[in-house]
Amino acid sequence: MAHDPHPLKHLLPGWYAVVMGLSGLALAWHRAVPLMGEAAGVAAMGIGALAGLVFAVLAVATVLRAQRHPEAWADDRRHPVRHTFIAALPIAIILLATVAVALGGPSLPARALWWVGSLSQLFVTLWVLGRWWKHPKAGGLQWASATPALFIPIVGNVLVPLAGVPLGHAEWAAAQFGIGLMFWPVVMVLIIARVAIQGLWPDRMMPTTFIFIAPPAVVGLSSLQLGAPPLLGWILWGMALFSLLWVGTQAQRIAKLPFGLPHWGMSFPLAAMAALTLRLATPGSGLLAVLGPLLLALASLLILALVLGTVRGLRDGSLLAPEPVAAIVATAP
Repeated sequence: MAHDPHPLKHLLPGWYAVVMGLSGLALAWHRAVPLMGEAAGVAAMGIGALAGLVFAVLAVATVLRAQRHPEAWADDRRHPVRHTFIAALPIAIILLATVAVALGGPSLPARALWWVGSLSQLFVTLWVLGRWWKHPKAGGLQWASATPALFIPIVGNVLVPLAGVPLGHAEWAAAQFGIGLMFWPVVMVLIIARVAIQGLWPDRMMPTTFIFIAPPAVVGLSSLQLGAPPLLGWILWGMALFSLLWVGTQAQRIAKLPFGLPHWGMSFPLAAMAALTLRLATPGSGLLAVLGPLLLALASLLILALVLGTVRGLRDGSLLAPEPVAAIVATAP
């Protein structure tokens, strides 16, 4: 496949899902230490370092893209679906801060990173929801926007307590957690209504269906971090487990698709599910002590496959290329 002469033009905001998946996997391995020993902690350190490196490369590339192709950045903001992926950037920052706190303890750099991510996520959430007041033809909410990707800017707020509590900002973390909690069911209803009225999203976006797993899994982790009773964690674990089984019915369909950036939408949700399972498991606790490592292995193998697919896609030019034309169109800002 011929390489595009301007690959940076096609570095979409969704690329930060790579950082999300790697950071989530690092946190899941960290959760496995009580069951699997210090080797799991070493794995968490290595994966966390890789997540930080990928973020640094993407951050530099994003700045260069904004300078060289400002029209592409404007297109991202106008697009009915792609604009939601802009939230992947602050979420990646929040997750990197969470990894830093989990693996190295509270520190000034981690605190600064967390505040940048938290406030940026709040701003992006307000920007996305602010569009809903507009007419659909003027960039407002429309059925094309109601895909699992809409969970990203809305529910990303529930990640804040994971590092916010150990950093000593439990009150602010709880407040921002509430924003995601309020809109999680709203987004769920919008997506189900879209399926009933207009049908599913384009096939190439089918891997993002796995994002349904993320809200209950992350809400469970953050609730426990905020001091909720373990029984609430189990309730949310049950919701996440059913979501996994539900979207898992589409695994065969997804496996037949050519590899693309949307496949990274599967990574963080599976890692979050593994992390919640390991959080609830204790040595000798039976089912979860077995299921946790199995889910961790599944998430690890999936992300390894995604990394290899990404390397191949970058090498043959199939990833940093124009998106296939879908049945959606850009709208006015």
